[in-house]
Amino acid sequence: MSQTPPSPPDSIARPVDLTVSLGRLRLPNPVLVASGTFGYGREMTGFVELGRLGGIVPKTITPLPRQGNVPWRTVETSAGLLNSIGLDNDGVDAFLRKQLPFLRDCGAAVIVSIAGANQAEFVQLADRLQGVPGVAALELNISCPNVSHGVDLGTDPEMCRSVVAGVRGVTDLPILAKLTPNVTDIVAIARGAEEGGADAVTLINTCQGMAVDWRRRRPLLGNVIGGLSGPAIKPIALRCVHQVRQKLAIPIVGVGGIMTVDDCMEFFVAGASAVQLGTVNFAEPVACTKILDALPVAFGELGAASLADVVGTLVLPTRQPCAPSPDTTVDAR
Repeated sequence: MSQTPPSPPDSIARPVDLTVSLGRLRLPNPVLVASGTFGYGREMTGFVELGRLGGIVPKTITPLPRQGNVPWRTVETSAGLLNSIGLDNDGVDAFLRKQLPFLRDCGAAVIVSIAGANQAEFVQLADRLQGVPGVAALELNISCPNVSHGVDLGTDPEMCRSVVAGVRGVTDLPILAKLTPNVTDIVAIARGAEEGGADAVTLINTCQGMAVDWRRRRPLLGNVIGGLSGPAIKPIALRCVHQVRQKLAIPIVGVGGIMTVDDCMEFFVAGASAVQLGTVNFAEPVACTKILDALPVAFGELGAASLADVVGTLVLPTRQPCAPSPDTTVDAR
């Protein structure tokens, strides 16, 4: 009778130090949930023990209420989700009155996502949230592709630096700058955020895309173009994390297409100190806790005792000059 062989030693879950510091923001573990995919936390209590999460980034808020874009607002794709919500929210005052009391008691760090039409509105929101109990940090959404001028502030290094610096001038809260991949040089934008005083950068927001009903000859999204998230953008997000990690010292929160513990580990090795789960929350609401349960085993496979032992440990190939082929002839004429 055959017997199941014992598990190898490196598959045994051992205690792992998962604590992480994103500048001045210290978290018990690196697994967060992304803005716009987890509501305000209350909706997910039947699926997730919120206190286990490293942090919650609730739906982005603006100074005043916004109705958002016209339908359709979401369209499934073969490897992800297109959304064009348009920052639909009740505004900062309603958030503080209706949502924050629940969030501050949920047991997880609350990182409030804010967005403004210009630098002044970002500064206004940051000033309003300064000193409010229960707010652990701010994430500046300077990269939303679904509103007019939503990505403008995040596509120019100097504008990015200026917005972050303006916010830094009115708050001592940790600042995360969420950046768009829809740029030529993500490192330059991240450098602007770092110079402005950001504690970390969140990489990445959605990639611009669209869907078409060819029979009706119409776009499927009411706003025509939306933001693509999900597994399709993971390679882009990994590339952005790697590029910024190679050039800058600022901590990185990786986001984009994370579905499993293996995806998380790829981001850690590439240089992310923490991750955010987004689209997967719609398909598998318990994904974040499943990943938390699986992390110790994954770290054990690398012989790592802490998150710090893994972050940014990607081994790059050594580039050797190409030798000419033996039968190569050189025409000296």
